[in-house]
Amino acid sequence: MSGARYDAVVVGAGPNGLSAGITLARRGRSVLVVEAADRPGGAVKSEQLTLPGFVHDVFSAVYPAAVASPVFAAMPLERHGLRWVHPEVAMAHPLDDGRAAALYRDLDRTVDALDAITPGDGAGWRRIVEPYLRHWQALRRTMLGAFPPLPGVVRILAGLGLQGALDFARLLLMPAAGLAAERFRGPHATAWLYGSALHGDTPPEEAGSAIAALYLNLMGHAVGWPSPQGGAERLTEALVGHLRELGGELRCGAPVERILVAEGRVAGVGIAGGDAVASDVVVCDLTPRQLLAVAGEALPEGYRERLVGWRSGPHTLKVDWALSGPVPWTAEVVRKAGTVHVGGDARDLLRATTALRLGELAERPFLLFGQQSIADPTRAPEGKHTAWGYTRVPAGVDWQREAERHVERIEAQVERFAPGFRDRILARHVLTPPALESRDANLTGGDVGGGSYQLDQTVFRPVPSLSPYRTPLPGLYIGSAAAFPGGAVHGVPGAAAARLAATESTPRRLVRRVRRRR
Repeated sequence: MSGARYDAVVVGAGPNGLSAGITLARRGRSVLVVEAADRPGGAVKSEQLTLPGFVHDVFSAVYPAAVASPVFAAMPLERHGLRWVHPEVAMAHPLDDGRAAALYRDLDRTVDALDAITPGDGAGWRRIVEPYLRHWQALRRTMLGAFPPLPGVVRILAGLGLQGALDFARLLLMPAAGLAAERFRGPHATAWLYGSALHGDTPPEEAGSAIAALYLNLMGHAVGWPSPQGGAERLTEALVGHLRELGGELRCGAPVERILVAEGRVAGVGIAGGDAVASDVVVCDLTPRQLLAVAGEALPEGYRERLVGWRSGPHTLKVDWALSGPVPWTAEVVRKAGTVHVGGDARDLLRATTALRLGELAERPFLLFGQQSIADPTRAPEGKHTAWGYTRVPAGVDWQREAERHVERIEAQVERFAPGFRDRILARHVLTPPALESRDANLTGGDVGGGSYQLDQTVFRPVPSLSPYRTPLPGLYIGSAAAFPGGAVHGVPGAAAARLAATESTPRRLVRRVRRRR
């Protein structure tokens, strides 16, 4: 490999890195994707973590943004074995009274279910969501488009009209608590909305949490909350298959130690062990911290300072379970849900976020809980099931001392809404924040979101710039979840960085061709 030359090198084989490689290969570039780990996928991997025959998604598991992604939609991933499985209920949020609010792909069914719990709450949800469902394609282009997302914004403004545009602008700055207070009367719908806001790290009472919750649930109506049949890794395998189909190459077990620079621009990458790969273009599926580690002094001081100011999101602790049977939820509807928000009513959820803000472990943590085997029996032996749950945790915790106690709290939360859950546990696997980062260096401190989603950093990712994918070093680009539009599995930052790289490298490539002919 030493001395090899490619038109482009992509550092990192997560969904964004693979999307970048595919985008460049489609444009006729010779591409090498290099990955530090022993297999591709980043945070999209599956393993038998607990017992033989039980397939667990190691990191991420549910992919509404992948189905909504315009990047993935343009790829023949089904030809490479990808099949999406939709649970009957996308998401449910149980409360202590034995009932649960539910999100169905069908809007009418969702409205009816909310109204059945508290009359008027379903109608309130319909008034919120219907305008955006009518203009879903415009919203999709805004939320899952490259920066700046002007085409989508223009279409939203044109479709909604002046008053609708003003309402949308207000929604962008609104807390989920304010939206719930305006539209809902009962505790179930309020908690249901709060739970969706808490997928990110913006608490329901803070600005920006309303649009986060609305958009996530809106995707449930527009595309569903599915998972790949057989495990998350099927998505990775499909991306790798398409990359290779286009002539792109993948090399795993090859950590990049430095970006090579010559005459003030990128010249390639240096790989551990002494290999060097020459290229005029390098696209990095890395966090800002990792970019600093490999590019170092080649980046201007001002840019380095802005990267240092990048804020990670909350840390995460994740538990996977092998179960002797399905989770015995009290509320029947929860037994059909692929994703469950476990945490109780709005007051319980706010107590959990307050504990996190104070640097404490919540006694009753909020959990994102998945039970993919309900709709996908390939995940477990016949009659058995898998489940997982993760919760946000503060930094600075001594996990050797606290991990077991916090897992007990997590399981007590599930037991609260599913009496008998503990009796069905055959085995468990725990990933603390340090363990998550050790398995995927992009998950800084167990941050599974690719950086904080506080309002300022949601818009300006990774730094304030009209072209956030370009670094000041010519030929070097960042296309990770740290770049706009951010985390979730959709490949947009990687593809956007690759398109920019291909466009800007074209003149140099043409000059090289001319010189060769001479």
